[in-house]
Amino acid sequence: MQKVDKRSKTKAVAGFGERMNSAAEAKKALLEKFKANKVDVNDPAFLEQQAARQAAAAARAERDAQRKAEKDAAKAQQIADRKAAQEAAEAQVIADEAAQEAAKIADAEAQIALAVQQKAARDARYAARKARK
Repeated sequence: MQKVDKRSKTKAVAGFGERMNSAAEAKKALLEKFKANKVDVNDPAFLEQQAARQAAAAARAERDAQRKAEKDAAKAQQIADRKAAQEAAEAQVIADEAAQEAAKIADAEAQIALAVQQKAARDARYAARKARK
């Protein structure tokens, strides 16, 4: 293998002025590229694209509004269902309390009736004993 001198193959180092010129040329090339891609706002194809984009945006906004309305309606329905369930539970509690109160009253009436029957039986036994004497 032969030894290759690396210094002999390197290019001459560019000076500051050359670097500045190449940077300026690169900027000009980018500017020209941008100018070439500039869109004519009066072009019918561009206007058609803009109209299509606006129509798509309007449709998207309408779908979003519809979704929001459906979501709000579902939320309102859920709230109404919860409120109805809560009212039903409260009505059930009130009905249970009324049934318990009615059961207490019925028990009290039954006890009173039993006491009256027991007193009548006692009085009858007392009267029978008095009659025997």
